[in-house]
Amino acid sequence: MTGRIAGIARHAIPKGPMETIDHATVTLEGGIGGDFRGAMKGKPYKRQVSLIEANDWDAAMAQVGHSIPWEQRRANLLVEGFDLPQTPGTRIRIGADVVLEITCETEPCERMEALAEGLRAALTPDWRGGALTKVITPGTIAVGDSIRIEE
Repeated sequence: MTGRIAGIARHAIPKGPMETIDHATVTLEGGIGGDFRGAMKGKPYKRQVSLIEANDWDAAMAQVGHSIPWEQRRANLLVEGFDLPQTPGTRIRIGADVVLEITCETEPCERMEALAEGLRAALTPDWRGGALTKVITPGTIAVGDSIRIEE
């Protein structure tokens, strides 16, 4: 199964505004270029690049009756047409170069509740809040790139 990257976002400082971009450099040391969360801190490090499925975000929006832009979820990548693996250790390839490894589920935080009442709960079931990954192979990515499980 192959999907595509429908959006890329980053934030330079903690709790800072999200910036949507059309391409990014992904590094082993820093994740998405310009995103403060990608820096390797602590061990084991699990949170370099975060991903969310467009269908899951849309379902959560329908559940809470809002239409909030996806980047407010504070994820780095929005994926379409691809079911994110829910098994830590699974590797996914984006475009020609980048390989990420699923580390864990993204647990929705209280910031989601501040966006819309009930949003935290709407993002909780079945990894609907997304997946966290670490960078295995660096490179560049762009909106429209393919995403698939690395065999």
